[in-house]
Amino acid sequence: MTAQSEQTSPAGADRRYDVVVVGGGAAGLSGALTLARARRSVLVIDAGRPRNAPAGHVHNYLTRDGVPPARLLEEGRAEVAGYGGEFVTGEVVTAERLDAGGFRVVLADGSAVTADRLLVTTGLVDELPAVPGVAERWGRDVLHCPYCHGWEVRDQAIGVLATGPSSVHQAELWRQWSKDVTLFLHTAAEPDADAAERLAARDITVVRGEVTGLEVTGDRLTGVRLAGGRVIGREALVVAPRFTARAGVLTGLGLETTDLLKGEQVVGGYIAVDPSGATRVPGVWAAGNVADPTEQVIGAAAAGLRAGAAINADLIDEETRRAVAGRRAPSSARTEREAAEHPLGDHPPMSGEEFWDARYGESERIWSGNANVILVREVSGMAPGDALDLGCGEGADAIWLARRGWRVTAADISGVALDRAAREAERAGVAGRVDWQRHDLGTSFPAGTFDLVSAHFLHSMTDMPREEILRTAASAVAPGGILLVVGHAGPPPWEHDHSHVRLPTTDEVLRELRLPEGGWEVLLSEEYERSQTAPGGHAVTRQDNVLKVRRLPL
Repeated sequence: MTAQSEQTSPAGADRRYDVVVVGGGAAGLSGALTLARARRSVLVIDAGRPRNAPAGHVHNYLTRDGVPPARLLEEGRAEVAGYGGEFVTGEVVTAERLDAGGFRVVLADGSAVTADRLLVTTGLVDELPAVPGVAERWGRDVLHCPYCHGWEVRDQAIGVLATGPSSVHQAELWRQWSKDVTLFLHTAAEPDADAAERLAARDITVVRGEVTGLEVTGDRLTGVRLAGGRVIGREALVVAPRFTARAGVLTGLGLETTDLLKGEQVVGGYIAVDPSGATRVPGVWAAGNVADPTEQVIGAAAAGLRAGAAINADLIDEETRRAVAGRRAPSSARTEREAAEHPLGDHPPMSGEEFWDARYGESERIWSGNANVILVREVSGMAPGDALDLGCGEGADAIWLARRGWRVTAADISGVALDRAAREAERAGVAGRVDWQRHDLGTSFPAGTFDLVSAHFLHSMTDMPREEILRTAASAVAPGGILLVVGHAGPPPWEHDHSHVRLPTTDEVLRELRLPEGGWEVLLSEEYERSQTAPGGHAVTRQDNVLKVRRLPL
């Protein structure tokens, strides 16, 4: 694990991840590794309280048998980080579905992060019998799983603390590892005739009376103390915990635990999932002990892998649907425009408002929900003031600015996008700092002057007087303020015919702005590369450009 991968609060609080993994045990790390290797952006949030922390070693994990739990997690985190996975140390208190799609995860320190999908691997809590000394010796010589610890206490004097009907079976099971097994009835009922015969046949001693404590000598268990003071020498004590799923984070999503039964006895609870780990809430998966309390470490890791692969497949399906819709929308727009240019056409031309409302109406979310990287890079050091965001879309840039203290006017032609952005601002707690305005910028423009005017990817498949809009934008910049124009420098690799949209260079944009000589200075004019996911789901590189100019003070 690199130092850069570890955070104490989500540095990506304004970034939307493909997947947030809640819980950093074997299941969570395995799922995160699978997703990171699939080139997904993954954040693992871990409270740092693994269930197996008291144990000295992990067993039955092929090629890793005997590894200390902490080392397994450390090496697992390093592997995930090596593929770009990120980590936050903290406790998730709630998760909520966003109206625009995806989820918002809130941590105990009040920070939050959003994601398209959730993988919950929070494990469980072992609720131990209320016998003095049991909790203190847990995972050392107070045990529950013979496959985890049986070999280590083979041939020793083993006691089994009865807490229910399954305790007879538990004693028979541990008899495989030692001939010296004693069943302490404690508060359980007397075995019936059949059970008593089975115990006697295997030479398992039955001791009646309530257990009141443990005897420990030199930091080793040496005996079990009964009411009245009698001590029976034992080197290990087996108990049956109640397995309580750490599922509180899921209650806000409407997921409740299902009782785990052993016979007719409730021995715990779990979150019901299908074989891939999917819960009944779309977009939410669970893996490991939170979904299967009896699973061992290697099984939890396998469940994490299955869930990670299922999540990636689900994301690919969604991205493909959006790509198909996006491919159809520009084609439709071109067809309408061409029809308008020919008198024999049967259809009226599609307006910019109609086009973009249809585009945003294709799914619950079109863009990533993340602020544009150039805006973040170029504006982070500026003192907050008044900002104008042109073509704000679903509002990620405007919300990012508002969170940093800016008063934002955000304009877009699409009412669908503006409604979605306003809801997101409400959830982000910045609704009072953003004025959402609907404008066809070719015919109307927000009033006022601004310390920052931002226009990111102000391109359209429909007719739009971009040069005139940008000149109006420049006139709206206050003295000392910044105009930031970011655009595509070329078409996407998967679209060969992009002649219907003009993509000017920064030099061309600067000339078309017609800025008064001596009144402005150019701070930045460059092309840059960025990664983007193509319709087929693979990563491609795109060329974009940025022009940053400053209006000189009066």
